[in-house]
Amino acid sequence: MVPRSKFTEKVKERALEFTQRSSRPEDAKGILLTPLKRKISEHRILYDHLTIDFERQSGIVNLTIHAPEDDLPADPESIQAAGANYWPLAMARELDDAIMHLSFNELELGTWVFRTQGNADQVLSVDQTLIKHKDHWLVREIMLNLKRVFKRLDLVSRSLVALIEPGSCFTGTLLELVLAADRSYMLDGTFEDDDKSPAMLCPTEMNFGPLPMCNDLTRLQTRFLADPESVEKVRTEIANNLDAATADDLGLVTFIPDDIDWEDEVRIAVEERASFSPDALTGMEASLRFAGPETMETKIFGRLTAWQNWIFQRPNAVGEQGALKLYGTGKKAVYDKKRI
Repeated sequence: MVPRSKFTEKVKERALEFTQRSSRPEDAKGILLTPLKRKISEHRILYDHLTIDFERQSGIVNLTIHAPEDDLPADPESIQAAGANYWPLAMARELDDAIMHLSFNELELGTWVFRTQGNADQVLSVDQTLIKHKDHWLVREIMLNLKRVFKRLDLVSRSLVALIEPGSCFTGTLLELVLAADRSYMLDGTFEDDDKSPAMLCPTEMNFGPLPMCNDLTRLQTRFLADPESVEKVRTEIANNLDAATADDLGLVTFIPDDIDWEDEVRIAVEERASFSPDALTGMEASLRFAGPETMETKIFGRLTAWQNWIFQRPNAVGEQGALKLYGTGKKAVYDKKRI
């Protein structure tokens, strides 16, 4: 307990105590976080490494993350020289900005569909660099930022779908998008008249510790909560490209349609999701995303903000045109599509 008159002084004293335990060198210089480059139009948002397209009539947001095109720094000094343009940091900042923008300004777009494009080997190289230099203060901060952004994605009250197609790069860090999704569809093979290589998934060390969820488990541990041996099976595949059949056998994806069924399977799944009560989806998805141990974060963000009783008291349930009000009447409920 600190008197108000000495509060500021005590805060400074405690802060200085914390700095003495930091592994960051006293003479280390940070990097300047420059303003993001973002172009917003009615149907699209463009960043350097992220493209967002809206399907407003269907309530769908298509988010495509682009892998780095050029070779990236391989040591902390080069990473510091690259500054805010270093791909993992730049991509994470753009995704963070997009999550916040969509969450607060696009309330009726309740289904987010994630894709990736680019060279998967580049993403693998980035992950290997991060893991190799994880004890360097700047690399550690970049990895912690990635961790925070993916945790924010876990907590959005939106349905998350991942589409793994030829030309995608769901490797390591970007594989977390698949593991975070409520449903993931991976094409088995290739599209007709498409010369791209078949879709692949590739786990890296980034999937086994550096990017935990709010329950302090990795997304793989959460996925295989009752079957930890499955996590170890995936670990044996680190840096290996996994085709659809292998990914399915390992339990990494939800469905693996071929090119004949792909378009219809994806369309039906996304449209079906968008037809449900947004409030009910929020509760269901939050419960499924945070299996396992409770932490202070999951109690607040994964439970209280999507509490079952709270959902059943919303107009979509008990309003004049709500689902519970019209249950048994043969009439169709009318939902307010705005997400919380």
